[in-house]
Amino acid sequence: PQKKGLAIYFWNGDVLCLPGTIEPPPGPVLVPTSLQTELVLRCYHETDCDLCVRVDVHLAVHGEQVCVCVCAHGTGPDRTLALLLTASLQSQVVLSFQAYPTARCVLLEVQVPASLVPSGQSVGSVVFDCFEAALGGEVQIWSYTQPRYQKELNLTQKLPDCRGLEVRDSIQSCWALPWLNLSADGDNLRLVLDVSEGQRFGLSLYWDQVQGPPKPRWQRNMTGPQNFTLNHTELVPCLCIQMWPLEPDSIRTNLCPFREDPRAHRNLWRATRLRLLSPLAWQMDAPCALPAEAALCWRAPGGGPCQPLVPPLPRENVTVNKALEFPLLKGHPNLCVQVSSWEKLQLEECLWADSLGPLRDDMLLVETRGPQDNRSLCALEPSGCTPLSSKASTKAARLGEQLLGDLQSGRCEQLWNDDLGVLWACPMDKYIHKRWALVWLACLLFTAVLLLLFLLKKDHVKEWLRLLKEDVRWGAAASVRRVLLLYSADDASFERIAGVLASALCQLPLRVAVDLWSRRELSALGPLAWFHAQRRQTLQEGGVVVLLFSPGAVALCHEWLQDGASVPGADAPHDAFAASLSCVLPDFLQGRAPGRYVGACFDRLLHPDAVPALFRTVPVFSLPTQLPDFLEALQGPGAPRPERLRERAEHVSRALQPALDCCFPPQGVPGPECRTGPKAG
Repeated sequence: PQKKGLAIYFWNGDVLCLPGTIEPPPGPVLVPTSLQTELVLRCYHETDCDLCVRVDVHLAVHGEQVCVCVCAHGTGPDRTLALLLTASLQSQVVLSFQAYPTARCVLLEVQVPASLVPSGQSVGSVVFDCFEAALGGEVQIWSYTQPRYQKELNLTQKLPDCRGLEVRDSIQSCWALPWLNLSADGDNLRLVLDVSEGQRFGLSLYWDQVQGPPKPRWQRNMTGPQNFTLNHTELVPCLCIQMWPLEPDSIRTNLCPFREDPRAHRNLWRATRLRLLSPLAWQMDAPCALPAEAALCWRAPGGGPCQPLVPPLPRENVTVNKALEFPLLKGHPNLCVQVSSWEKLQLEECLWADSLGPLRDDMLLVETRGPQDNRSLCALEPSGCTPLSSKASTKAARLGEQLLGDLQSGRCEQLWNDDLGVLWACPMDKYIHKRWALVWLACLLFTAVLLLLFLLKKDHVKEWLRLLKEDVRWGAAASVRRVLLLYSADDASFERIAGVLASALCQLPLRVAVDLWSRRELSALGPLAWFHAQRRQTLQEGGVVVLLFSPGAVALCHEWLQDGASVPGADAPHDAFAASLSCVLPDFLQGRAPGRYVGACFDRLLHPDAVPALFRTVPVFSLPTQLPDFLEALQGPGAPRPERLRERAEHVSRALQPALDCCFPPQGVPGPECRTGPKAG
């Protein structure tokens, strides 16, 4: 007892745990109000102890006071007062203790004099000493009265294992337990199991799931001592290790050492994927739980960042490995899902583009509703949400009246509708047709002028037509295939060689995109957004991405693959190669690179074998030795005949040779001074 006058009677033996239904109290009753627990040792000898849980139940009076009538022999006020003071409240309190693999219930009868029971106040506490518990397990404790007058109290407590106990030398079952130490093995992790010679034990790796049972990775029975290496790419925050002696009812030790490891968190996001489940439902698959939010955005064709739709759409907390659904009225290929963690964008996928087709040239109208049912309408563009009545020089402002007419006539699709606003997708195909009609009219007028000139001056027109034909031929050739050239700007010399190579490829029927020529756009969008837009456009048009390897590029690849120290110069503000690795690596890891990527390096600077093995799953050409094969891979199915291909290779080689001789002269021969002109952009 913790308060004077509180009497406790313990019923010997366990009782049956039957909480029953809640009944109204007949008057003031004693009920448990809170539970507290404490871990203690029950020792039989100094080195022979067991862990148990001491439970402290606080009691209070519940219900209103009632008049207590007492009948007794005799008369007089002293006799009546004495009987009232000896009257008491009593309650039967049940403690239920459940821990795998056993459960136990005990019944305590508690009494307190009526004179010491102010309603609604604590009258003391009952301490039960104590329930035996298994190390490393989890216990659940309930407390309620019998009969039950209120909802039962409950408490869940995680018990430490032998590794977390300072008094483990006093618990004999901990003496034979395997111990585990972690140490670095380069970029990987070495697990050293300090187990006596010949002792057999079990070892299991599993993913600790917040929701649901643990997900096993692998399990082995071993004989001590043992040590093995864990690849750093396998580390995720929820990866845990469990060990136990191969004995009946042995204690299991659990260790989750990677919860705060930065490498584990990076690996977790790399392993996370978004996938579509139904026309409107989607799911984020990940090994571990993630603190993340999801929102919708709108991606217009032609590149550019995905425009967020918040407001009017709210962000939603993401539960991994569980189907999620935005309450859309209708799906659209231009709608994409963005997943952010701590306000940093981690994933973006246009899930509906796979099921509904490619991106459409639709205009998204956002209708917002304010107080007193005030409504405003704007069109989502890269520069922001443009009001349709605006005087700005944007496409939405110029077509404001026509878009309003389309909305009123029902030509626009309603994608979202709630109290915050409405989203409409309005097709723009008829306005594109109008522009094409003007183009055809201009072509007819131009043809008429050409015929007139031909009749007036045949000789001059013939020469002009010859020049026009050549321009058309080069224009058509430029539209054959698109090439995105990625390189690491190790120094000004290598950047100059990359620029010369890009210029030489432009003389062939290729369209080349390189960050050296897009510095202004790169500064405005950032390297990652610029690369994402260029890569999407290149692959949508059936083009190819060229990875131009140099010592700096190889170092960056090793850094990403092994999470090593940062490479000098890798954080340059215009280095699109470093930014692109977060998107390029998944294509190689998932087998999507062949046919979409090729590699290249220069003979005098790097051997192809120095390129990481992961990137050698696509052809890697040494330049200028393998220029014909390189050009054939770039031009794809439309490559010219071998003799024509050799001519083009010689043309590119002649353009490259002065730059290579300047920056990488043969051994023992001093090269001329390399000059680098001003950078484009």
